[in-house]
Amino acid sequence: MNETLTRALSGFLYVSLLVASLLNQHAFIVLFFVFGIICLVEFCKLIQLKSVAPYIIFTILYFVFGYWQLVMRSDKGLDEATQILQVLTIFVQLILIKDLFSEKKIPLFSSKRFIITTFYLSSGFVFLLLIANHNGSFTPEYILGSFILVWINDTFAYLVGKNFGKQKLFPSISPKKTVEGFLGGLFFASIASYFIHIFTETLTFTNWLILSIIISVFGTLGDLIESKFKRQANVKDSGVIMPGHGGLMDRFDSMIFAAPFIYLFLRILKYVS
Repeated sequence: MNETLTRALSGFLYVSLLVASLLNQHAFIVLFFVFGIICLVEFCKLIQLKSVAPYIIFTILYFVFGYWQLVMRSDKGLDEATQILQVLTIFVQLILIKDLFSEKKIPLFSSKRFIITTFYLSSGFVFLLLIANHNGSFTPEYILGSFILVWINDTFAYLVGKNFGKQKLFPSISPKKTVEGFLGGLFFASIASYFIHIFTETLTFTNWLILSIIISVFGTLGDLIESKFKRQANVKDSGVIMPGHGGLMDRFDSMIFAAPFIYLFLRILKYVS
């Protein structure tokens, strides 16, 4: 089969599953749990971590901070625990950003591997679940809008970078990424935020615009960080589950990293309003 057609069909199946799951809360919870486990398998292989502990931790975090919170929406203690998880997650992600800029390699000692799998990947999926339930009820427009912004940012970053890119963004990690491509992705994601505001009728245009900037910046950083993990593992893709695309982690790297910052912004909006 033609490689372009294979890539298109694989991508269509992935997007169709994701969008279809947003029609039902329980389908969304189950599908993203499966997505999370697959990404965890791929990531543990990347960092050479052979243990069942990350899967146990992921399951506990996902259902305690995710599913239980959907049922116990007024539980103050659980809400405070979610805030603690958010602080720890963002702290670890800031360290990963620091390592991206200042370290030749991301430290992968045994203890830090569990920290990374817990507060980088596992908690990322928890916040994806919480974004979709930000208002205390299942509101898939938040998560769908965020994914659309990621897809538009990635697509136009590639197109603009390919046709106009000259200045490399991080040549030692991702030689094909350019500053022009990053700015192009940010620009078109910002435009898309207006149409998402119109069609979803959730947040104001200004708020979706801010979200588009958050997603473009932190999504790109997430992509670069995963690229650095892959470069250290000396592999091109995180897996082979999606023909033409690589692994599922390659599709989720941006959203996993951006999710805690998206959720933080939504929480700030909630308190301000």
